[in-house]
Amino acid sequence: MIPGGGQPNMQQILQQAQKMQQDLARAQQELAATEVEGQAGGGLVKATVTGSGELRALVIDPKAVDPEDTETLADLVVAAVQAANDNAQQLQQTKLGPLAQGLGGMPGLGF
Repeated sequence: MIPGGGQPNMQQILQQAQKMQQDLARAQQELAATEVEGQAGGGLVKATVTGSGELRALVIDPKAVDPEDTETLADLVVAAVQAANDNAQQLQQTKLGPLAQGLGGMPGLGF
């Protein structure tokens, strides 16, 4: 409901929605171009992902490679990728969170 009982200005609402859509698209492009890293085993395994979650690189220190214990190496890889994805999710919340909060401020849309 609009304070004072007036009707929402549809032109203004559409402009706000369009601006938010542009801001969201820009933030998503920034996320796709931004890389974050996660590591495991004290840095023996490092994974790099984009802010949108795409795995870009995986670096394994030769000290982590033991032919007799590939299970530990696999665990380190999984942990590094998970840490990188966690960092990407935090980045997403930082970039996209304020845009999502903006939805609550659009009068007449019931958000």
